[in-house]
Parts: sequence; C-alpha cells; structure tokens
Amino acid sequence: MPVTRDDVLAAAERIHGRVHRTPTFSSRTLGEQVWLKAELFQKTGSFKARGVLNKLASLTAEEKTRGVIGISAGNHAQALAWGAAAEGIDCLVVMYASASAAKVAATRGYGASIDLEAADAVEAFARLDEHIRETGRTLVHPFDDPFVIAGQGTLALELLEDAPEVETILVPTGGGGLVAGIAAAAPDRRVVAIEPERSTAVHDALAAGQSVPVTPDSIADGLSGPFAGETALAVLRAHEVESVLVTEEEIEHAFRFLYVRAKLACEPAGAVAVAAVLAGKVGAGPVGVVVSGGNVAAETASAILARR
Repeated sequence: MPVTRDDVLAAAERIHGRVHRTPTFSSRTLGEQVWLKAELFQKTGSFKARGVLNKLASLTAEEKTRGVIGISAGNHAQALAWGAAAEGIDCLVVMYASASAAKVAATRGYGASIDLEAADAVEAFARLDEHIRETGRTLVHPFDDPFVIAGQGTLALELLEDAPEVETILVPTGGGGLVAGIAAAAPDRRVVAIEPERSTAVHDALAAGQSVPVTPDSIADGLSGPFAGETALAVLRAHEVESVLVTEEEIEHAFRFLYVRAKLACEPAGAVAVAAVLAGKVGAGPVGVVVSGGNVAAETASAILARR
C-alpha cells in the first residue's frame, strides 16, 4: 500500500502546530447527521497546506538547496509558495494562462516565481517536465506524491475526532490526492469522491482501471486535474472508494447554500461535496462533508450568487 493510516499519523505529528485545526460544524439544514469540515479556513485558504508541509519536511538539505517546483491552477500553487517561503526554499510554480488572477497574485505574493506560458493543464505538465530537466528542482506534486497524500489525510483525523459518529466522508476530488489521503486515514469509513460532471479524472480512471487523460471544464477550477494520480488510484482501489458526479447547476446551488445558510465563503470546488448532499446522491447516515477551500475571485462569487 503506497499510503497507510500510519503514514497519515506520522504526517500529523510532522505538521502539528504548523497548520490550523479547522472547525467542524453541524448543519441542521442539510440534516441532523451532517457535519461540515471547514477547510476553507486553513492556511492559504485550502487543505493543500497540509500536504505541502509534509512533503517539504521529507526533503534532504541537498533537495532544498536545488529549490522546489509545482504545478497548479491555484490552491496548490499558493500552498507551495507559502510553505517554501517558510522553509527558505526557492520556489517555481507552473500555472495556466486561464488560472484565476486572484490565485496568481496570491501565489506571487507568497514569494514564488510563476510560469504562466501554458495555455492549459496538458501544456502546463509538459512545461513542468521541461523545467525539472533544466533546473533539477524537486517536484512537489499537487496530488500524486505519497507524502502529499498522507499530509492531506490529516484532515480526516480531525474530522473524526470532532464527529466520531461519521460513517461516510464526502470529498471534493480533482486529481485524487485529498480523497486518497482521507481513505488511508479512515479505512473503516465509507469514502466517496465527489467530482463535477465536467471534470472527471478520478471517475474515469476508476472506470478504466488506470489513469486516463481528461479535459476539465468546470466552474470548480480547483478540481481541474487533467488526470488522476496512479499513487492516489492505488489507495482508492484498495479502499473501494466510490465515485459520484454532480452537475454545474448543483455545484452553484451548493455554493449559494454555503454562502447564505452556512455563512461559509467557499470556492466552487469547495462546494462540490455539499452539492452531492443537496442533490440526494449519497444516501443516508452520519455524513462528514469536506468544504475544501475558499480561494474564489470576487467576480466569480458574485456571478454565482446573482444566478438563481
């Protein structure tokens, strides 16, 4: 098994005191047995800081000297830039030309250099490989690294301490790193990967039995992985993680619900798991729902809120 519960427990010790223990809220409106894990209050605005810190802590002095590199539409970029700055490590992030201007500005504000030459995720991964060959930087992968996956899984440890009655955990899913970490951390719980119908990397990979390329085109840009990670998939298959898809309309409805009723200013990607609950797609029972991030441009938020 590439990532186990012991790996997640070790990650929790490694990053203790360096990330926020984010709150878990009950939601009577969603149901008497529904809890929201508000990871939008995490450092840099998403769960990504957990995996980044765990990965950086694993690097040798020589690897740190060479600098690090990552690839991201925004949340991993911000977390890596922030974590590298805290460790005094030079950081380069490959982003896409279509990336949110707010996320680009935040990443640059944390001190990272940014490559914005790629038009889309596929082109960005090609540029990433080119930079690694030319510079020798250490890759901090956004979703397919065992240390990153284990770090993300620490979220589930907190959720189950706060709401031990939870039997099912719903996880917004892009490339599979967060849901794999949660599955490893909670092997005795039902874990469900929730994805937009227009961004189906994990869903398609589980159906095909291997990672396959996809072309993400969802308002939930934080879930725009162009493929699922093989390391993450191995964990998902071992724990029989389920896959559920939600529509763009369901995501926007959940986004508005979280803003208006739960008072959680999330991003569209962060609302995806709540969308599955509101749409009745996950069944009954005590449910923990991950609200994974809050990095949304004001223009995007206002446009969704204006649509009814």
